Amino acid sequence: MSDGHARPQEQPTLTIAQVAARTGLSPDTLRYYERAGLIEGVGRTPGNQRCYAAADLDWLEFLLRLRETGMSISDMQRYARLRAAGDATLGDRLTLLREHQAELDERIRGLLRNAAALGDKIKHYETLLDQQPETDQP
Repeated sequence: MSDGHARPQEQPTLTIAQVAARTGLSPDTLRYYERAGLIEGVGRTPGNQRCYAAADLDWLEFLLRLRETGMSISDMQRYARLRAAGDATLGDRLTLLREHQAELDERIRGLLRNAAALGDKIKHYETLLDQQPETDQP
């Protein structure tokens, strides 16, 4: 029976096991992220089990990108605190991300230099092998 008031459409939620399967993070890592302050406000069921919303998954995906690009946990925590503090921290968040981008760009340049040096060494060994006389081994 309707009480005459529009009800907000309930957002589907996921269990910690479902989030672990979708993100590749273990349940222990998800719990650690909460304790470390990287994830906050995860909902709970009446039975006190975690229930993650779509917004939590979006945030986790961004955290994983930061981690994959080499951001330290302490910088991720700083970013999460700034994010939780609201729009007044937009400039600080931008600065943090720009600094991280600059570090990432430098690592990419270093990886490209190393990849080129490795490619040169491979070509050198291929040339040496091509110049070796064929020998029949019994």
